Amino acid sequence: MERVRIDGPPPSAAPGRTLLAAAALGLGGYAFAVVVVGVAAVALLAAGVPLMERPALLLAVSVVMGQGVAFGTFAVGYLRYTDRGLDFIEARIPTLRDAAWAVGGVVALFAGLVALSALFSAFGVQSASNAVEEFGEQDPRIFLLLVPLSFLFIGPGEELLYRGVVQGRLREAFGPWVAIGVASFVFAVVHVFSLQGSGKLAYLAILLVLSPVLGVAYEWTDNLVVPAFVHGAFNAVQFYVAYLGATGGVP
Repeated sequence: MERVRIDGPPPSAAPGRTLLAAAALGLGGYAFAVVVVGVAAVALLAAGVPLMERPALLLAVSVVMGQGVAFGTFAVGYLRYTDRGLDFIEARIPTLRDAAWAVGGVVALFAGLVALSALFSAFGVQSASNAVEEFGEQDPRIFLLLVPLSFLFIGPGEELLYRGVVQGRLREAFGPWVAIGVASFVFAVVHVFSLQGSGKLAYLAILLVLSPVLGVAYEWTDNLVVPAFVHGAFNAVQFYVAYLGATGGVP
């Protein structure tokens, strides 16, 4: 770990205030995204764009305006408002070491997912489904659209807010390890709002177990590009597999 943060939080940090800030950032970012996506959808509908008849376009607007524009604007706005500045986010061109961490992170996420899925299956536990799956059932090509969107918007946008800002804010008061755990919890809870059906606790458990991989990747590389790539790749592979499962073939 290149940054010297392991010794503990700075003496001026207020733990209670930091926890409230982390929760407000996590939930506030999601709420802001809902508003931004809603405004964009209404504007397009008013302009005569048939969003409701084109689920792929509707989902693209949701991802671009939500994880892309809204999360990015919310994160940068907070950094400017608190005078932390963009330097608060550690990001640079990846090195070979970063690339190794990225590959390892993707492998770790899938290994964890397979292990948890096997465990849940053994005990007959069902996990909830994400709202994206409903779009995919209407048109499997949506899963293919989500492959590049995962790398361009979903991974970068969510990691900027939840690892770069939320985890970074928590680190100021608690140090890296508690920050990773709490940021992972906030990240998991926010995702519950997009779930459908029963098994939400199981889905939450999966996120709680897997999300720290992203937090550790950020802390040990000092480079947000790494967890953003790992996150994007993890989602992209699952979307492509979902496409193959829905169509039984390749594009």
